[in-house]
Amino acid sequence: MKPYDWDFKAPTPSGMGDHDVPMASQRLAGRRIALLVTGGIAAMKTPQIARGLRRHGATVVAFASDDALRYVAREALEWATLGPVVTGLTWAAEHLSDNAPFDAYLVAPATHSTIAKMAHGIGDTVVTSALISALGRMEQGRTKVLVAPTMHGTMHNAQLVDNARRLSAQGVWFIAPRDAYGKHNLPDTESLCISVGRALSGSPLIGKKIMVTAGPTPVPIDGVRRIVNRFRGRLGARIAEELVWRGADAELVLGDGAWRPSTPLPLTVVRTYDEYRDTVVARARDGLFAGIFSAGVADYRPKQAVQGKIASGQSSLRLDLEPTEKVIDLACKADPFMHCVAFKYLEDVSEQELIEVASKRLNHAGLVVATRGEDTRGTEQRALLVRRDGVTPVEDKRAIAAAIAAHLEDVARDGNPVRSAAE
Repeated sequence: MKPYDWDFKAPTPSGMGDHDVPMASQRLAGRRIALLVTGGIAAMKTPQIARGLRRHGATVVAFASDDALRYVAREALEWATLGPVVTGLTWAAEHLSDNAPFDAYLVAPATHSTIAKMAHGIGDTVVTSALISALGRMEQGRTKVLVAPTMHGTMHNAQLVDNARRLSAQGVWFIAPRDAYGKHNLPDTESLCISVGRALSGSPLIGKKIMVTAGPTPVPIDGVRRIVNRFRGRLGARIAEELVWRGADAELVLGDGAWRPSTPLPLTVVRTYDEYRDTVVARARDGLFAGIFSAGVADYRPKQAVQGKIASGQSSLRLDLEPTEKVIDLACKADPFMHCVAFKYLEDVSEQELIEVASKRLNHAGLVVATRGEDTRGTEQRALLVRRDGVTPVEDKRAIAAAIAAHLEDVARDGNPVRSAAE
């Protein structure tokens, strides 16, 4: 049977109902989001956006203009949001949302016309009327307003920029459009969800520059071959994702092990150990609030990589290896005020032995995440969070990422920079 041909089997049974969504997180749990749909062709994607928000726990109510309903069916929006679509001004004053206020308003897609009407207080549709109220609530600190512009490139003109800057100065969040085909396009659904989460975040990490390193750091043998370890950076990606959701300006520096995170993140891929070292030190020199060093850094490299390709078929191949520099030490020296989170991985040791080895890194790190090979099974992982004030066991990559973010939030609240011992 070819992989593209149906074998006439029934689908695998599932406990999910027709309207259910597979949950990705609870980051928007308890949040009410108004999804304001305007009359652009990208409106056809809004049922997916509604379900994406629900995957993170949000309750979603859709408002749609008459023009929007030319591009997306009311029934599709109702199926995706689990409720009626608000399409007009009625005695119930849904556009004011007094009885059930919204934590955030997401205008997606936002047309040139809608942005202009927002900037000049014109409320001639249910969407723009709702936005007048939303902007008033925003000024009172009671909600957030986010705008995802979509339009043809010829419509990006001085009026659009002036109106967007005017609204931005008032506190409206503008989500960067996806640049493709000469147009401002809707970003992918997860980017929109993350933008909502960042707007609603109350974390002290908002705006903090944080570097997360992850994955292997290959060392070349010749122009084709390289030595690489089995680590791929999935935990580091989880950590960067958690920090981004909380509002940090986090970057994932990922060693090249072929795997790439599916979550849209600020990402720099480094191909070799040397490129990793130089990138990390450069980021530290530019100044960081924190560095999280979860990469599986190469401990050794060939003294001399061969130019070109070593001929195959030899009976043996001898490699002369030398130790690499400790990049975390170089980074701490480059930025003594950077708060460090270090990682320690061992195999065939007791937890107490692991803790003793990890504790030695507390001279330049406020937190050491200690793991053993036997405690890692696929996506499952157990870690010991080692601090000067004690040890905390944590299960699951997502929980480990949240615990690291919480540690850095505590550091940010203290507000007292600690000079590194590596200075």
